[in-house]
Amino acid sequence: MSSKENVVIIGNLKMNGSLVFYDSYLKKLKESLSNLRQVTVGLCLPYPYLFLAERLLKQSKIKWGSQNVGKFSHGAHTGEVSSEMLKDFSSTYVIIGHSERNTAYCESEENIADKFKMVKEWGMTPVLCVGETLIEREAGIMESVVQSQIKAVVSKYGADIFSDSIVAYEPIWAIGTDTAASPEQTNHMCNFIRKTIKKDSSQQVSNVKIIYGGSVNQKNTVQLFGLESVDGGLIGRSSLSTDEFTSICNLADSLSN
Repeated sequence: MSSKENVVIIGNLKMNGSLVFYDSYLKKLKESLSNLRQVTVGLCLPYPYLFLAERLLKQSKIKWGSQNVGKFSHGAHTGEVSSEMLKDFSSTYVIIGHSERNTAYCESEENIADKFKMVKEWGMTPVLCVGETLIEREAGIMESVVQSQIKAVVSKYGADIFSDSIVAYEPIWAIGTDTAASPEQTNHMCNFIRKTIKKDSSQQVSNVKIIYGGSVNQKNTVQLFGLESVDGGLIGRSSLSTDEFTSICNLADSLSN
């Protein structure tokens, strides 16, 4: 296993927690993750708690951001939050296109592409989620499904927009289950994603990171994040426990030895 550098671990807290929870949670992580060397940690929180992350994590190694964003800059869009608003709270990461949102709110690929562009314009890092259902994998069309999700951004804004961005391969069948993709499946799809982006770029796409998400835990961290094609992870359930999330980050950091 080769040494890894600049691994990115992002916690997706989803619709969990409270003000009391996050006050304790963020303080604990600030302390427990203070000695990381090669791992960059991000936390994507519910909107109301971004102010707390900015207040408590400003002097730490942990970055923060949101789980979604509106595609418009301003205006009569009730209930939406703009990229500028997220930037006001010093957000770094913005998750875009998560399958849970796509399913519940019928997110179109065009909307996802517009959100990606808006996040980039405001100097933040989009975390674009792509992945196939179990039916699509069993039908052997996972590559074409994921390619279509990437092409939705490329066809509208070009592949070069992926520079300094993150793509999270999250097979939908692995999210919220106890079954992560195998190392072979993960390696194949992460390599495919990287090749797809580079194939369409007019120049060398710099610093695009491909991470994995879907039932990541302490037991499979090294196995998955040790793959040469994987630059880190998007962590759901396991990010809710400070102990487990700290363990995952420390295990990822150990890969830099």
